[in-house]
Amino acid sequence: QVCLSLVKLLFYLAHSPLGSIVLLDFQPRQFVMVDGNLKVTDMDDASTEELSCKEDDDCTLDFPTKSFPLKCSVVGKCEGINEKKNLFNAYRYFFTYLLPHSAPPALQPLLSDILNATGDLRYGINETLRAFEKVLHLYKSGLYLQKRPLLLKDYIPLKGFRTVEGEEYKCWPSYSHLGCLLSIHSAEEAAAICNSQSQCQSFIITQQRTWTGRPLASFQSSWTDLIPDTNAVVYIKRSASSGERL
Repeated sequence: QVCLSLVKLLFYLAHSPLGSIVLLDFQPRQFVMVDGNLKVTDMDDASTEELSCKEDDDCTLDFPTKSFPLKCSVVGKCEGINEKKNLFNAYRYFFTYLLPHSAPPALQPLLSDILNATGDLRYGINETLRAFEKVLHLYKSGLYLQKRPLLLKDYIPLKGFRTVEGEEYKCWPSYSHLGCLLSIHSAEEAAAICNSQSQCQSFIITQQRTWTGRPLASFQSSWTDLIPDTNAVVYIKRSASSGERL
């Protein structure tokens, strides 16, 4: 969410009515989240000036660990230097820290492609935004789940109950530091996640939703402590319930 919002902001800056705008003091502390959208808190160090040049050698974009050769345009300006400076700063201050941990395993290769392409400045802001929107579409639609074995049949749904809330086993990346609370597309995906975690014996799909509208599922290492809840369904591993009366 943070990275996508940042890319949308940089897309606007690259195509603003004033021209391409560069953020000269590009630091995480210069941004704040407002209603799920990233905003710039200080525009004092923004500029529409693009570096003047006489030849391509005048257009090297330097960073502490990398340098990028750019082209000198016919009007004597380094082509796209403001856009590329913003994008590489987004890569080194945000993407490298957030993207490797932000998606289900099936989508991680696509995020790695974005990470590598922006780190080498092979993508401009237009291509970067399209790539993010493609990942978001796959994430929201559940299309990344195709061709998976059906595992929900290995679970017994118990309607009208939920597990007692309490400190449970932890997983990454959980929405709760007290347990294992993960975003899912469907109960089928939740079953696959539960199967992949040795501690998991049951799960419940909560009423909570993420910014993409996906529900959150709570994964538990037991299922015996149940309380009535007309709106809930507990999914219990058949292997965990064998020999027990439900």
